Amino acid sequence: MRKQVASLVLEPGTGKAIELLAGQILRIEQVEGGQCVDFNAFNLHDYKEYMHCGRTRTVHGFNPTEGSFLWSQPPRERPLLYILEDTVGRNDVLFPRCSAYLYESAYGFHDHTNCHDIQSEAQREYGLTPDDVHDSFNFFMNTEVDADGRATITRQSSKAGDHVDLLALADVLAVPNVCGADIMRTSNFSLKPIRLTVFGATADDLGAVPPTPVLRSQRTPKDFRQPNIKVDRELYRDATYVPAFTNVPISSTELVIELTEEDAALFDAVRLPLYGDDDGAALRDLLFTWWEERFMAASSGAPAIGDGRAA
Repeated sequence: MRKQVASLVLEPGTGKAIELLAGQILRIEQVEGGQCVDFNAFNLHDYKEYMHCGRTRTVHGFNPTEGSFLWSQPPRERPLLYILEDTVGRNDVLFPRCSAYLYESAYGFHDHTNCHDIQSEAQREYGLTPDDVHDSFNFFMNTEVDADGRATITRQSSKAGDHVDLLALADVLAVPNVCGADIMRTSNFSLKPIRLTVFGATADDLGAVPPTPVLRSQRTPKDFRQPNIKVDRELYRDATYVPAFTNVPISSTELVIELTEEDAALFDAVRLPLYGDDDGAALRDLLFTWWEERFMAASSGAPAIGDGRAA
């Protein structure tokens, strides 16, 4: 049985920064239904590590739901939170947070409640600035991508009591806010309150999380050539800087591949016209396409969750 740690209701136009420790669960719950919730999350002990929509989108697609992780940005690239339960199953990591500029430029409103300003004010409690707000994970937001690649927002169907349970896998500052978009389909053209509840996770909750890779490439500030956060705003050149890029200079080795007449006929049958008369480029494409299909750990450059490298 989960033990409740805290509970509060977020009124429209507000947000709240919450210290969510590893092993605790944040429930984001609909009070009336139909309300989008924008969400930011930072490593509680290093705010430069934060939830990254791009990485999360690569691993779990445009609409992550139950069973998905919320990943941090490169080069940390580790799961910060895990979606234990999602009673609606419709969230968004495509659209950015709404902003004051959006409402003035699109609607002509000089002053309008908006997610960027709400997030900024909520996380100010912990010394973070408006520049520290990052792309939001948009809970309960219903979005689609059409055949032309254009993303659109549609009305949502969440009801009172619908909720998402987020299990913290690290100590985080979780910052949900009641999305300020009352003149869009985002929250069905109105603003409603949201209930937040923090629980302690049970052994079953913790056991439900699949393992993820722990790799050398997941770096922290101690591994950086510049581990210190820049304290001033102006940009200026470091006179002592010497480039130290990875694996440079790049070298190329030419390999001669001899094909039988049968192999050459097969090659000509499947090669892509993209490469014209460049046999080498066409063969490289075939080789690496074959390798991806058979040996790549996971699709789309995503980590192989639950594989043998996980800890």
